[in-house]
Amino acid sequence: MRRSAVSAHPRTSSRATRRRGRTLAYSGGAAALAAALLATGVTTGTAGATTHRAEDTGASRTATALGLGEREQLVVKDTITDRDGTTHTRYERTYAGLPVLGGDLVVHRAADGKVTGSTRATQRTIAVDSLTPKVTPAAATSRALRVAKSDRTAPGAKSDTPRKVIWAAKGKPVLAYETVVRGVQADGTPSRLHVVTDATTGLELHRYQAIHNGTGTSQYSGKVPLTTRKSGSTYQLTDTARGNHNTYDLKGGTSGRGTLFTDADDVWGDGTPANRQTAAVDAAFGAATTWDFYKTTFGRNGIKNDGKAAYSRVHYGNSYVNAFWDDQAFAITYGDGQGNKKPLTSLDVAGHEFSHGVTSATAGLRYSGESGGLNEATSDIFGTGVEYAAKNASDPGDYLIGEEIDIRGDGSPLRYQDKPSRDGKSADYWTPDVGKLDVHYSSGVANHFFFLLAEGSGKKVIDGVSYDSPTKDGSTLTGIGRDKALRIWYKALTTYFTSTTDYRGARAGTLKAAADLYGAGGTEAKAVAAAWTAVDVKG
Repeated sequence: MRRSAVSAHPRTSSRATRRRGRTLAYSGGAAALAAALLATGVTTGTAGATTHRAEDTGASRTATALGLGEREQLVVKDTITDRDGTTHTRYERTYAGLPVLGGDLVVHRAADGKVTGSTRATQRTIAVDSLTPKVTPAAATSRALRVAKSDRTAPGAKSDTPRKVIWAAKGKPVLAYETVVRGVQADGTPSRLHVVTDATTGLELHRYQAIHNGTGTSQYSGKVPLTTRKSGSTYQLTDTARGNHNTYDLKGGTSGRGTLFTDADDVWGDGTPANRQTAAVDAAFGAATTWDFYKTTFGRNGIKNDGKAAYSRVHYGNSYVNAFWDDQAFAITYGDGQGNKKPLTSLDVAGHEFSHGVTSATAGLRYSGESGGLNEATSDIFGTGVEYAAKNASDPGDYLIGEEIDIRGDGSPLRYQDKPSRDGKSADYWTPDVGKLDVHYSSGVANHFFFLLAEGSGKKVIDGVSYDSPTKDGSTLTGIGRDKALRIWYKALTTYFTSTTDYRGARAGTLKAAADLYGAGGTEAKAVAAAWTAVDVKG
């Protein structure tokens, strides 16, 4: 699967306030950044909301403070405000008006407005000698199409017009093209392959798949409540209580939204895959349950924290054994499984796919290398959280991913969080090569960390399920509980992770999160450090 209720902590339970489209010029290190931001008059109001004074002159004032022109600008993506008034403002960056891929950063401020530090996707200063490409857009397109072919995107794939960007996620920042190739992956999943090409040499710098997909459990949530909307004499499967989430029937198609589900008596489905409404019921229930999980647990109001819902599509393709999140469409799509008899619409799948949207709206973890593994693990972690929060007797919570679909035909789950290698492919521990694995398998390191942090090591039975979680260093760990582990991961994702965060960065971010929530020297912070060491991620 691709790109998940706990009690509020008395000190720092978070809520988020969004601020979009504002810019601040920036260059240099963290100290210079702090001075520059203070110089522009960016402060924190008494209610905790970020206030930007003199926005029309803020960029030029910052540039003056740094002795720079206005080639670099920061665009506010969102702001998280903790209950104690601490704020974490996430910025995307531009250089000479061009998007900087890997240039994102988070600025942290105390309640009095003082800048306390920053977390950056790259430590390099952005400086590009020339903004005139030597490679033509046509050449970049040709390269991207060749990459798509090697990446098993179906013949006939089409490319969008390349856009000029600055590539800064790895190595020296350079002028580049980003090209999106649209097609179909080998298993029938849509493809939105992003290919980054050096605009001087024409060489590929990076590729990642923007359709985040996976497999999960089927449709066994039993009888569930649904919020619908009455229109005339019929009911629509529109959740008016949660951002107007709509559920559509693709009827075996692979494009468009499909047809909105309607019903005459507001009684939906019958629990069997033969009834087309059944999959829609599970999809709508999964979206509602995940929305409620995020709101109750973290105070988050929807994927983008703006109160607006994504939408869901069911009955995608023919015997399609997958589900995926499409960030551009802002939608979750579900196949019907083998023989169109097992729609992939269970709670952990819904939570997983919804959470890809949350990751995109916050840290933006790139879907490749170690950051891609963290992206996948984030969705597994919160998918588990959703399943437990639902307290559904038909699909009780566990640390197994996709345990009901039986995709292998032997009754085994798709993935295991206690010992990921039980699936035969996932990594239990970090190695220098873990980032070369498929992101679904490199996610094992973070999934294993989460289980150890929540439940501890060794053999145990939890809610009727047997687990046996080892440690690399032979240590014996005691868990701090799933609720605290979820809260720490969310805090790290939304305030300390960036697009390029790797496993070492995840360790640092979760340690900061634990310190923020529970104190720097507390049991929780010590448990975070021990759990990362147990999966061989060291500081």
